[in-house]
Amino acid sequence: MSRRRSLGPKKKLALLLSAATVAGGGAVVMATTSNATPPAAATKSAANSTVCQGLATALGNNERFIEGQRAAPDAQSQARIANREAVIAQIKVQQEASGCTVGESAQGSQTAQPEQPPAPSQPAQGDQGQGGQDQGGGQAGGEGAAASGEQVCNGSTVTLSGEGGAPAASSNQFPAGTKLKVTNLDNDKSTTVEVTSVSGSCVLLNNAAFEQVREPGKFLIRRAVIEKVG
Repeated sequence: MSRRRSLGPKKKLALLLSAATVAGGGAVVMATTSNATPPAAATKSAANSTVCQGLATALGNNERFIEGQRAAPDAQSQARIANREAVIAQIKVQQEASGCTVGESAQGSQTAQPEQPPAPSQPAQGDQGQGGQDQGGGQAGGEGAAASGEQVCNGSTVTLSGEGGAPAASSNQFPAGTKLKVTNLDNDKSTTVEVTSVSGSCVLLNNAAFEQVREPGKFLIRRAVIEKVG
């Protein structure tokens, strides 16, 4: 008959402590693993992404337009503001989808370029008034009197307003009904559109018009020629 070997009290205690240590270590590892979270994806800013810069400019243009409406309201201001707020919400969705900083705003659509100064017969863009509304729903400005076929908005970059509908433009320099031809010098594409509403820039293209002249994946046209054609 075989005899069972029994463990002494000291060996039993040692085995129990070892088991507890292993179990505890496993619990720590499991807890550490379960609480670990992957690092958040880095977002791009307007400073290092042309796409993000275009969206930030579009957002800034709409914010500036809203500020102007609130500063000098008329009977249609509330409706215009509500429309632009909806556009801003859509631009923020596009910023998120493009990996840009959501809510980043820039108002650079009228930044002048040194090599393209305003013509002597036209007032500099920085001197354009933004206060008065004309009968066409636009805001008064010296560019509105430009002759047909004359180049306007010298030095302006072009971006989109975020509005839907048929190809059209908005402007703070030209009244509704004015026709503008916008040419993207980077791809030689052009579109002729009618101004249908006011904005915070010399010219903003809506989504459909911008699609006709844009470069793939870009929301900003840096080298543009804008002509008044009607």
